[in-house]
Amino acid sequence: MKRILTIGFTAILTGALTLWGYKTFFEQPQVTIIQNDSNAPLARMTSNLPSAAFDFASAAEYALPTVVHVKTEVQAQRRPMNPIEEFFFGPRMQQPQIQMGSGSGVVVTSDGYIITNNHVVANASGLEVVLHDGKELRAKLIGADPATDLAIIKVDYEGLQPAVFANSDEIRVGEWVLALGNPFNLTNTVTHGIVSAKGRSINIINDRTAIEAFIQTDAAVNPGNSGGALVNIKGELVGINTAISSRSGSFEGYSFAVPSNIVQKVVEDILEYGVVQRAFIGVNITDVTPEKARELKLESRNGAFVAGIAKNGAAADAGIEEEDIIVSVDGRAIRRSSELQEIIGRKRPGDRVAVEVLRKGKKRSFEVILRNQEGTTDAVEKDIISSSAGLGASFEVITKEDKELLGIGWGLKIKELRTGKLSRLNIPEGFVITHINRRPVKSVEELNSILSVLKPGEGVMIEGMFPNGRPGYFAFGW
Repeated sequence: MKRILTIGFTAILTGALTLWGYKTFFEQPQVTIIQNDSNAPLARMTSNLPSAAFDFASAAEYALPTVVHVKTEVQAQRRPMNPIEEFFFGPRMQQPQIQMGSGSGVVVTSDGYIITNNHVVANASGLEVVLHDGKELRAKLIGADPATDLAIIKVDYEGLQPAVFANSDEIRVGEWVLALGNPFNLTNTVTHGIVSAKGRSINIINDRTAIEAFIQTDAAVNPGNSGGALVNIKGELVGINTAISSRSGSFEGYSFAVPSNIVQKVVEDILEYGVVQRAFIGVNITDVTPEKARELKLESRNGAFVAGIAKNGAAADAGIEEEDIIVSVDGRAIRRSSELQEIIGRKRPGDRVAVEVLRKGKKRSFEVILRNQEGTTDAVEKDIISSSAGLGASFEVITKEDKELLGIGWGLKIKELRTGKLSRLNIPEGFVITHINRRPVKSVEELNSILSVLKPGEGVMIEGMFPNGRPGYFAFGW
């Protein structure tokens, strides 16, 4: 009997000790509450799940009315007539084929200005916008900036809800974000993810002055999302969804958005000047490679390596030299070349920036006065095509008198020639461009839009009229 009691007592004691040990060492709460200390956070999250503080529903409700569906009509190039068929049956009129496209946009003013991607509206012969409430409106292209793949369109409508811009510099890797748009024509679609990286360059913008410093996220973005909103958990705009990394053409893990600070600058410039005021520092830059770091005996790979300097450019005049490493601009540290592009891309000609470089192991400071593409500090006029397009000319829309004299309905007259493709083709000033690759050219915006989607080596056909009324045709490789 005594032995049985001893065994029972031992079992009870062992069980009690086991329960106490489990409670003490294993059953800990997922959220640890910390005293309200000035040096400590209120709570430390140890769970991977979003907390109640991340109110995705409220953020979506706040931002969705600012996002629109953009529908495009693109006139497909006509199939060339078979010459044998034409010989036997004579020339036949071919009906133009219209292809429909789809994307997204974000309202930036209450009176109808909308930001979207340039690649969404490039070459479009017609634009339609579907508002959040389903109302359908015709739209027109106001301005485009191929260097950032952004464009502004306009609908005649009052009382729209514009997006609230956040400071994209303040968004952190790991923050929750929502992607809003119209993938696969599925309107008012919301997905969520986190910021995976910042200042990402993926070399997708086909422009010599491309500014790529994307916010990378894992929020699901698919065809049709382009031009839509990337917002923070307050519903504020932190970027415009632009691209995905994909082998299949659909979302496979990562998406990329133009930061809102760049977006805001593009919007302000186009609405104020009609064209983006691009500032140039006058350097060719690359990231600091491991090989370069070893060669220069650098302790860190941070910074933008100056591989070349424009003669008489802003950087050269300030005293910056080749093989300098730009490590900060206006006090903001530069880790890679894309970050320098982003900062300068938000400036205008004439702006002064404080640049700090590393030269032979020692830091030096310079004040650089940024310039425009022409090498001056003046604002660029709307009718000047950027040198990135390679044409090297300024244009003006033809007058009513020009139309009657030449017997045409539209066109852009070459106002002034500079160094570029047109001068090398011996196209004279006064020549009126009416078509490029069979696409009508009625405005500078349409010309920019057509040129922005051309790939290196692609054929370009210019049709137009000489000042004496004789038609002219010029062809070259882009």
